[in-house]
Amino acid sequence: MPVLMVMEWDGVTPEQYEAARELVKWETDVAPGGLFHVAAFGEKGLRVVDVWESAEQFQSFIQTRLMPGVKQVGLQGEPKVQIYPVHRLFSPAYERVG
Repeated sequence: MPVLMVMEWDGVTPEQYEAARELVKWETDVAPGGLFHVAAFGEKGLRVVDVWESAEQFQSFIQTRLMPGVKQVGLQGEPKVQIYPVHRLFSPAYERVG
């Protein structure tokens, strides 16, 4: 079942996000099950919304790729992560903006 992942990681800067993105290569070596990724920054830090084919595939990515990579970059703390079952997914403009 597809899941929505919402991550809040206070204190993370755009520069740290970009360093982790380059190291982990989630855009060029897409993790199995990863369907959609959006990152934004607010006053407190990084906010991410992903859609995954399953919670298990997300957890595998976190354990085997993301967390080892962010530790190499030197990110501190742990993200707050919430997982929700997807009820409906609709994205007609994705091809135009992606």
